[in-house]
Amino acid sequence: MLERQDRADAGPQPAPAAGAAAGPRPLLSIGDTVAIVVGIVVGAGIFKTPSVVAAQAGSADYAILAWLAGGVVSLVGALCYGELASAFPHPGGEYHFLTRAYGRACGFLFAWARMIIIQTGSIAMLAYVFGDYAASVVPLGPFGPSIFAILAVATLTAVNLAGLRQSAVTQDLLVCLTVGGLLAIIVAGFLLPAASPPALPAEGGAAPGFTASGLGLAMVFILLTYGGWNEAAYVSAEVRHVERNMVRALLLSIGVITALYIAVNLAYLHALGVRGMAASETVATDLMHLAIGPIGGFFVSTLVAVVSLASINVTIITGARTNYALSQDFPLFGFLGRWNTRTGTPTTALLLQGAIALLLVMFAAANRRHFESVVAYISPAFWSFMLLIGLSLYVLRRREPAAPRPFRVPLYPVTPALLCLSAAYLLFSSISYAGVGALLGLGVLAAGVPLLLFAPRPPRRRAAG
Repeated sequence: MLERQDRADAGPQPAPAAGAAAGPRPLLSIGDTVAIVVGIVVGAGIFKTPSVVAAQAGSADYAILAWLAGGVVSLVGALCYGELASAFPHPGGEYHFLTRAYGRACGFLFAWARMIIIQTGSIAMLAYVFGDYAASVVPLGPFGPSIFAILAVATLTAVNLAGLRQSAVTQDLLVCLTVGGLLAIIVAGFLLPAASPPALPAEGGAAPGFTASGLGLAMVFILLTYGGWNEAAYVSAEVRHVERNMVRALLLSIGVITALYIAVNLAYLHALGVRGMAASETVATDLMHLAIGPIGGFFVSTLVAVVSLASINVTIITGARTNYALSQDFPLFGFLGRWNTRTGTPTTALLLQGAIALLLVMFAAANRRHFESVVAYISPAFWSFMLLIGLSLYVLRRREPAAPRPFRVPLYPVTPALLCLSAAYLLFSSISYAGVGALLGLGVLAAGVPLLLFAPRPPRRRAAG
């Protein structure tokens, strides 16, 4: 979007002074930031998770309440991030918050995890989601998914290397197509005759409400489907008027996403009913098949491919910013600090990220069963750091009480406590789910410790704003 009016509001953009350090500039509007958040959150999960939730809920009311609760938890997290990102805007996002609150060791290990596993692994997994669906539309033989996955990573990395404007415009377009496709599913669902209401639960049938374990499982899947809004922190240094626009963008994004998710689930429930959703492996395909026949499968495959591309693009945008921030604090990774002022991108960081992601795609091509376990060993590390970020709000309020805070999270200290409790619950749930996979993730994280111990100390710099 990069609206002309926002450009005028931002004032003239002077050229960097001679000898000035290259770095990020505020080029993103509220609309661009919303597109980034919506693009990374609204992924392939919304085409799978509703059936899992319906199976656990057993009724339409409980299912919708669960999706609403997921939006509320995400809103709580967005409020906390709104304070951190507006008070301490930085291309490192969460890396900067953790370093500021707990020191260089915590920040380094977080950036290491994102560079080697979390972000690059997410890019590779999303690339395979795209590859699988693209190959179902345009078959290229047994290696079709791998070919499409490699093309997706390489092409979108090239788009990001071309410039922030190009990647932002690409993201805007992909998100528009994503939202348009979901709206088509919503309309189709409500135009179909209503599904017959289920009979009262028979023996072995779905329970009429959540059990304790069912609620926990459903919320793990729902919050994974809502996951990704925190990535907005990585473009906080590139948002115009960040002191007011970051919070607005986060709240608007969560509102749009929650409305979309609830509307999609209402459409699924109207057309298929709770039992139909619970029994379906591909609820969107089943709904569209009822609405428009066999072409419905083609439509959904194309839509999921587009959704995956939007998620890959924004994951590339935010992941490279962490690598760039790492280079500013650790000379060992100084080669990642090249920022192209003409394109507004961290060039070397993008290239390294793309190379690691391509290696993971190639690894997955030979080891598809092993690749599926990436989710298991990513999750415990992710929720551990999310818990630390929630706690950092308390640490930074106490340590830096005089720091300007254009936005203060409402109902402090209750609101960040809710984020911390949610993260702790999901950390426990993800470790229970991951099992041995959690040890793999911790092993990869521990591999960064020797680098941290022997890395040269960063030069003393003036405190960041």
